[in-house]
This record gives sequence, structure tokens and C-alpha cells, in this order.
Amino acid sequence: MGGIVVIVGVSMLRDRLAGSRAGSLPWLLRRHSAPARGREDHPVAGRQDIPFLVCEDIIRSVRYRSGVGELADRLRLPRDEVDRGARAYLREMVAGQNRIAIDSWGRFGAYVSRAYRIDIARARLGELRRLGQHHPLVFLPSHRSYLDPLVLRPALLRNRFAPNYVLSGINLSFWPLGPLARRSGYVFIRRGFAGDEIYKWVLRQYLGHLLLNGCNLEWYVEGGRSRTGKLRPPRYGMLTYLTEAFCDRGVDDIYIVPVSITYDQLYEVGAMEEEARGGTKRPESLSWVVQYIRAQGRQRGQVHLAFGEPLSLAGEVGRHWATLPPVQRRRAIQKLGIAVMRRIDSVTPVTAMGLVTLCLLGIDGRALTVAEIKAELGPLLDYVRRRNLPSVAELPLGDAGGIERVLEVLISSGVITCYGEGTHPVYQVAENQDLVAAFYRNNIIHFLVNRAVAELVLQAAAEEHYRDPVAVGWQEALRLRELLKFEFFFSDKRIFRNEMRSELSLIDEQWPELLRSPYAAAELLERVSPHLAHRVLTSFLEAYLVVAERLAARPSHEPVEERPFLAECLGVGRQLLLQQRITSSESLSVELFSTGLQLARHRGLADPGGKQVADRRAAFVRELETLVGRVHRSRALALRDIGAATSSPPASGGRP
Repeated sequence: MGGIVVIVGVSMLRDRLAGSRAGSLPWLLRRHSAPARGREDHPVAGRQDIPFLVCEDIIRSVRYRSGVGELADRLRLPRDEVDRGARAYLREMVAGQNRIAIDSWGRFGAYVSRAYRIDIARARLGELRRLGQHHPLVFLPSHRSYLDPLVLRPALLRNRFAPNYVLSGINLSFWPLGPLARRSGYVFIRRGFAGDEIYKWVLRQYLGHLLLNGCNLEWYVEGGRSRTGKLRPPRYGMLTYLTEAFCDRGVDDIYIVPVSITYDQLYEVGAMEEEARGGTKRPESLSWVVQYIRAQGRQRGQVHLAFGEPLSLAGEVGRHWATLPPVQRRRAIQKLGIAVMRRIDSVTPVTAMGLVTLCLLGIDGRALTVAEIKAELGPLLDYVRRRNLPSVAELPLGDAGGIERVLEVLISSGVITCYGEGTHPVYQVAENQDLVAAFYRNNIIHFLVNRAVAELVLQAAAEEHYRDPVAVGWQEALRLRELLKFEFFFSDKRIFRNEMRSELSLIDEQWPELLRSPYAAAELLERVSPHLAHRVLTSFLEAYLVVAERLAARPSHEPVEERPFLAECLGVGRQLLLQQRITSSESLSVELFSTGLQLARHRGLADPGGKQVADRRAAFVRELETLVGRVHRSRALALRDIGAATSSPPASGGRP
């Protein structure tokens, strides 16, 4: 624990220098804080590395003094009160980058993340280094684990990038790790400050100071770790503050770098599964850290880092963003956030864990032999190749031996079980591990959503006997895009149409002619291989159906309180699963119910109203019942395909 030694040592120095000339401690620290590894050519050094001196520089600036006066006038508060509050917030927020602290934090992070080997995609590193020589870089990674910043920043340092200032939640600032992290460049931000205008102003001032000094930044745009394995919607607050600071300080440009972080296995998935079932999140503390570190003692494969195409902030939102009307500013930030998430998705690699769990989910808990899993994986691997999807360097699923190795990893982590007392071993998702398996599957699910939508389009076309099936199909595709827009980051409508054409062409290049007849559409649906709609969409649609039914069951004039409503959905969802009215235990997720409620609010179905609201809620139920029926039919087709594979003798091998 070298970091604790550093903290204690700094505290002792402070005590020894108490009463001596002002500035002695900052002066001493500055003497020992040469630019950190990877910052040899970086313009920031010296005073920028000492939090005390950074605070003094900001507070003594003309910008700060005039800003405090303007803020006091706007808030109608005494100037001294605003100044005291701003100074306190600034001292709480400002971080340094002391070389000793960065090295100590790096060693601590390497030990905590020792369970993983780092696989970094190098294709864009040269481009990013060139951009970083002239512009600040803002790294916006996906957020899967507490380990993310302990993995990303050291990997960048090893590749000759300046150390990022990491914006982190203040809940992680507890002793003894918090003080060390702060000295190594961690900026601790309060979780909730929506109504605190002084705090927001101070945050903008500090961000502007960092950008003006050419510092690289890093934060996690989802706002929290993904509980489902797929990307969460972006939080727009920090993007807004970044853009305000950019426009205010006149920085030439800033480049936003989307980053994908993907783990082969993840220790904390089990805890997140409990939270998804309605459990309480355990607060972070020193004892929690010790337990977490111990849990990283066994190897868990690789962590994969990949970098999306960078976005120019000047090009995305424009230099005159601040002069736009508020509605246009919000739209520009939302468009930027969605672009970041789409670029993260585009470079997230397909993993063996994701493909195998995809095969084992959505089939009514049925156990599969290695031969059956191989038969399911064949078309999936072909699909990955035909779409040229990014994948990990080694995807060892082409033979039974490679599949068995992946299955053994899943067995060792308790995600699946093997029964080996019969003629051939069979594998299935372990009891109460559906959400854990779904987490790994959902790492790759964004690549499969359009394919799942295409299958439901074929079903809609096959059911239509009185209208043009092609027109019905396009209408259905756009309806599903609208329904699922809070879960997935779809392209705009024009690009989405082209993507759907490509998906249908992968199924059959003659689809435009075949879709002109509902009977031909039904035959085309039969030939789909593999059927994916049920594996991709069942949990979301069934969760939405539970939300819709609970809304329809309550008096339309009563307001909906979110927390008790989600608890009600969880309880009723468990009942419906036991009654087999819904089929996927993955649907029993507070996060999915919350997104379903968000969709209902967007449609005006959660607001109190009269008969019209009640009628629209009933229509929402019918819409989801239709879609759930279609994914259930997709599941029946997949089970039929597995049955056909079972009729052939399974390949040898597959021992537990």
C-alpha cells in the first residue's frame, strides 16, 4: 500500500512546516513533482501539479473575481457568501498530478486489476497522439467496472499519452485512497448539484482552466456502471459544462475520444445482478475496497480497450453554441452524446463469452450439448464475418475444443452448469444466473438489434393479408425503432432504412420480391438462420409489457411514484414468470422496468388523466402483447432448429 505511505508522509511534512513561511509545502512538492510519465512534451507542469497553487491561480484571476460578482448579482446573494462557497467547492474539486502520487496510484491500480491481461486496439493510437499534441483530448469510455479508470489511464500512459484528469464521483473519495487519487489527477465531483448554481459555476471555471492548460480529461458518460451489460443512455450534464467551458475560454478545439472497455469476465456482475433484482447497492468504504481487491486474485481473462473515431467539439456543436436558443443547445448536446455512444458501440468487440451466452439464453432453460452449441454458433460466426464486425483477436469457437474451453470458464465462474451423467454432457444457464449471463451477451447485443428487428418485420409482413406487406414491414421497423430508442442507439431514419435493407439482404438478397406476398414472407422467415429476435428482444419487450399492464391496472387519475411503481412491477413480474405468462427471468430487472416507465412517460402514459389516458394505456398493452407474441414465435422457430440439430448424433467430446 505505497499510496498510504505517500499520504502519511505528506501529512507529516505539512505538520513539520506548520508556522513556517507561506507556500513552503507547495514549493517543496513542486520541486519533487517533475512532469509525470508520458508528459515530457506536455505544456502543463509546475504550478498545475499542485492543487493549492491551482486554487490560488483561479481565485486571483480577473475572470474569477468578476464572475463571482456577476453570480452574486444574478443569485441576489452577498458577494462574500458566494465567494466563500465558491472557494470551498474549488478546494474540494481541484486535483493535482504529482509524479510520486501517479506512480503510487499506478502500482495500486496494477495490483487491483491483476486478474486481467490488457488487450489494446492500436489502430487509432497514432492519430490520437498527433491530435493530443495540439488539442486537449477528452476520453469518454463505456463504464462496466470500478476497474475502468485503473485500466485505461495506465494503458494510455504506457503509450505515451499525458495522464488524464479523471472526473469521478465523490463517493469514492474516502480515506486513504481518496487523497492519493486526488494527488494523482482524480477530480471528485458531487453526484447531485442540479440546483446549486455556485457549484455549477465553479465546475465550469475549473474545466475551463484545465482545457486552457491543454490537459486531457476522462469521465464516464453513462454516469454509472452498466447493470445490463449494454451501454446506458448518456448523461448530458458534463458534456454541457465541457461545451460551455470550451466556448467561454476560446480554446481552439477539443477532441472527444469514445472508448470501449470490455471484460471477458467481471467479478462485480453478481452484485449488480442483485441490484437489478431490487437489492440495495453496498456503499463504498475501506472494508469494501479490501474485499474487492481480494476478489481479483484469480485470473479472469482479458480486458479489451478500443478507441472510436474522435469527434471535434468545434465541428459537432460549433463555436457559437452559446448564442443558440436553449432548445437548439440541448439538441446539439444530445446529438453529440448519442454520436459518442454509437462510436463506442461500433468498436466494442464481439467476444466468445458474448456469443456462447447468447446461444444458451432465450431457449426456456433448455440444456445444450457441445454439438448443438456449435450448430448455433456456426451461423452466428458467419454473420460476424459477413458484417465484418470487430471481434477479439482470438475467437476460439470454430471447433468443439474451443467451445469447451469457453464453457469451462463459464462453469468456473458459476454462470452455467454442466450435467455429465448421461450419454453426453449438456450445458445450461445456472439457476438465478440469467441476468449474469445476459450481461455478457448484452456486451454484443447492439450488433444484433437490427437483425432482430428485421425478423419481426418479416413476421409483421407475413401476418398482413390486406395491405402491401412491404409498406407494413417499413412501418413496423420504424415503430420498433421508436419503441426501443431508450435502450439502443439507432441511426437516423434515412440511415436506419439502409441498415434494414442490408439486414434483409443478409437473410435473402431477393427479399424485395419475396416480401410482396405474405406467404413468401412467411417462407423467408422460416429460412432465417439463426433466429435471434427472441434472444435479443424478449427481456426488453416483456419488461415493458409488465410496466404497461401495471399502468393500465391503476386508476388513470392517480400520479405514478417511480420507486413504489418499480417495486410493484418487480413483484408482479415474478408472479407472471411463475405463471409462465412471461418467459424470461431477465425481464425482472429494475433497470428495464425503469426504462419502460421512461418510455411510458415519453408517450404521456404515466401522467394523470381521464378516459383518454386509460384508453391509450390499454392500446400500449395491446401493442406490446403483439410484439411479445412475435418474439415467442421466434423462440419456437429457434427451438425447432435446435431439435433438428439434435436429431443428428452429437459430436464426440464435451466432457465437463
